[in-house]
Amino acid sequence: QVQLVESGGGLVQAGGSLRLSCAASGRTVDMYTMGWFRQAPGKEREFVAAINWSGGSTYYADSVKGRFTISRANVRSTVYLQMNSLTPEDTAVYYCATDRSWPASVTWSEYDYWGQGTQVTVSS
Repeated sequence: QVQLVESGGGLVQAGGSLRLSCAASGRTVDMYTMGWFRQAPGKEREFVAAINWSGGSTYYADSVKGRFTISRANVRSTVYLQMNSLTPEDTAVYYCATDRSWPASVTWSEYDYWGQGTQVTVSS
């Protein structure tokens, strides 16, 4: 079993930045792909970014490319999502999740373990 806990969400003005963290415990996630998804009210959960086990490869949704950066620190079993130039359209609950394969899937149902999510609200 893997437990994931997200943190770092909050309220920020448009154009601002936030850094989300996802701390893993239980079974080691060092060999897992890690992904970030988000879900806005009334919308489906959508892929945001993913990173392979070593951190050497990343993949982003077009909507966040150039603004968001995913990284990981396996020594701390933590994955990060640095979010810059935020817009109101980025408002959502953000979730981290694990996958066993690479290239990363953009389909949420293919991910194994999930955190409880952290709310990000961007005001205009």
